[in-house]
Amino acid sequence: MEEKNYRKPEYYVNRELSWLLFNRRVLSEARDKTIPLFERLKFLSITSSNLDEFFMVRVASLKDQVHAQYTKLDIAGLTPKEQLKKISEDTHELVQLQYSTYNRSIFPALKKKAGLSLISEHEELSKEQEKYVDAYFEENIYPVVTPMAMDSSRPFPLIRNKSLNIGALISKKDRKKGKEVLEFATVQVPSVLPRLIQLPDTEDGEKAVILLEEVIERNIGKLFLSYDVVCAHPYRIMRNADLSIDEDEAEDLLKEIQKQLKKRQWGEVIRLEVEEKIDKRLLKILKSEFNSKEEDIFYIQGPLDLTFLMKMYGMEGFDEFKAPSHHPAPVQEFIDKDSVFDVIQKQDVFLHHPYMSFDPVVDFVRQAAKDPDVLAIKQTLYRVSGNSPIIAALAKAAENGKQVSVLVELKARFDEENNIVWAKMLEKAGCHVIYGLVGLKTHSKITLVVRREETGIRRYVHLGTGNYNDSTARLYTDCGIFTCDARFGEDATAVFNMLSGYSEPKSWHKLIMAPLWMKKRFLRMIQTEREHAENGTPAHIIAKINSLCDPDIMEALYKASAAGVKIDLLVRGICCLKVGIPGVSENIHVRSIVGDFLEHSRIFYFYNNGAEDVFMGSADWMTRNLDRRVEIVFPVEDGQIKKEIIHVLDIEFQDNMKAHILQGDGQYEKMDRRGKAPVNSQMQLCQEAKGRAETPLSPHGSSRVFVPAEPVEE
Repeated sequence: MEEKNYRKPEYYVNRELSWLLFNRRVLSEARDKTIPLFERLKFLSITSSNLDEFFMVRVASLKDQVHAQYTKLDIAGLTPKEQLKKISEDTHELVQLQYSTYNRSIFPALKKKAGLSLISEHEELSKEQEKYVDAYFEENIYPVVTPMAMDSSRPFPLIRNKSLNIGALISKKDRKKGKEVLEFATVQVPSVLPRLIQLPDTEDGEKAVILLEEVIERNIGKLFLSYDVVCAHPYRIMRNADLSIDEDEAEDLLKEIQKQLKKRQWGEVIRLEVEEKIDKRLLKILKSEFNSKEEDIFYIQGPLDLTFLMKMYGMEGFDEFKAPSHHPAPVQEFIDKDSVFDVIQKQDVFLHHPYMSFDPVVDFVRQAAKDPDVLAIKQTLYRVSGNSPIIAALAKAAENGKQVSVLVELKARFDEENNIVWAKMLEKAGCHVIYGLVGLKTHSKITLVVRREETGIRRYVHLGTGNYNDSTARLYTDCGIFTCDARFGEDATAVFNMLSGYSEPKSWHKLIMAPLWMKKRFLRMIQTEREHAENGTPAHIIAKINSLCDPDIMEALYKASAAGVKIDLLVRGICCLKVGIPGVSENIHVRSIVGDFLEHSRIFYFYNNGAEDVFMGSADWMTRNLDRRVEIVFPVEDGQIKKEIIHVLDIEFQDNMKAHILQGDGQYEKMDRRGKAPVNSQMQLCQEAKGRAETPLSPHGSSRVFVPAEPVEE
């Protein structure tokens, strides 16, 4: 019998269009009136910053392909040109929905419910407010801004990527009658000043804020004293920010990346945002100078760049309009324990952030830095916080004479500059810094501590699904384990030897590595479930990932589904497969959770004839993760920890408040909750982590206790 073709384009969704659906899910949280008002501000801000990055990287990459006359079809059968056309249609619609949400729902609610006025037009200022903003301009803004004109002696200035600017048409005051000659001028809204300016409270105690660009626009005549300002409108551009580095040619990767970072400021303009009421003569100049086509222009009904709403979210005095702040629970095993090493010796320890504290991970490195018995610390760093305690501890360890090896991934997108600073600092402290393998990003999350003990050398390992970043650990859901299992220790040593010395091990005890072994292993495990189903035994696959777009994995899932394997996928972002295709994906269920925390953990479950194999790790089911990155996925060996992780998955698949379910038509819908008890998985896991921390360990400290909570209503 002829093998069915599971690679038909109609079975798949374009990756970029799927991402736009994810951003719509984020926007749906901003539109949900049951959510506290200031939380809605936050979600609206996130959709804006998400879209910026999408254009700078994904749209930019497609434009590069079109310029190179690349016409290969994607998995959904679209050329780069066709993808750009569909993306343009979808993003224009999305931006329209963003501003409809802002103008018709959030903006009025701020004043009506929260008593906060956002003055969007400087003409709306009262006399008192006018005095205040004019004085503010003279004292704070005027000394900082630089007006730039364009004429025969001065070319069009460099407009920086993502910067907010005010374009103006100006005319000389002493011109001859009837001979008005318009000249272009521009002012960059300074990013060093706060964009949100709080005005003095009104007599009735109402708070008011105005945007920095409005204050500049009101006073723009003071910047061009011998000219009349004919019109002035804000505009903003997005440039191609995708770094292209030939690592084989780059003698020093660190210097090459520093050089490429500067190029981000003058890459091709791929999006132009202008005020909807912009003067057509001014727009014509901008279009010409930026070489922008009509489909790349966004006419905005409201303030450009809604990321300022995150600053508004941070304003004091509006707690009743925000969700209660979450405080991570202490990790039960480490409560009142002085040594992390003593705890890990007794048992493997499961960490689930941000429900549980990230402190044990920081303490692990800090204690290792000070412990006289620790000989070496080895760690991979992809993204770290601005004032990272882990970086400080690694530097201290090197100063204390320990062997410290750190892989700093310089190619972590938009964190390159930050990582260069850390890499130099660590080298100065005496750490051995590795910059990764040529052509591959190192995305794995692993720390190895080598310690001399009475019984000999013991290796302690931390493995995780998220970055060693104490800031994002409060916002992203991630899992990790501590272990001193010798098999994991040997594999961890092999990982660092491979990264620093290109020494490839012949075999692995426990860890599964990309790019050489991981995809084959996943395909084999999916195939095993398919064989079980074909033999009439129960078969089940669960995967919790950020993105799913690898063709080989999706084809394998389709084949498994067609054989009768039950497949439950929790995919936060991109999902390129379709559900409900007769004979292909009828057994596949896909959901996406968008809540207060960013779902970031990667968990894989295979029923495997009752063995229930569970894995966690750094890799998504994306081609880039499986074929072009150094990633680690690890098995969960401890029986109790395995139960806890399966319990976490159970709760997330019961969520009926923050879950969006993928439909057969490719759209996502929230569940109908009529007659069902509300389940918000993130809130429930918060409560369970707190209950777990308050429950004493058993006398031997070896068995974990987790306390399933009652469903938590928002």
